[in-house]
Amino acid sequence: MNSNARIDALQLMLTDLRMRNEPIRHKAAFRGCQPEFQALVTQLIEQLEAELIEEKQTFRAAQRG
Repeated sequence: MNSNARIDALQLMLTDLRMRNEPIRHKAAFRGCQPEFQALVTQLIEQLEAELIEEKQTFRAAQRG
């Protein structure tokens, strides 16, 4: 499958956001902002997923010519 750098970057960022980064989550809990932190992570994942879908559609359309 052909790919492009933007699709690869979006997929890597989504993988990173979905992984449980315990040191950062611990800091959020310590500072009392765990719910806010998780809400932002969820929002970012949703935004990046939408961008990834759009980028894939654009890439496929360009491949078809």
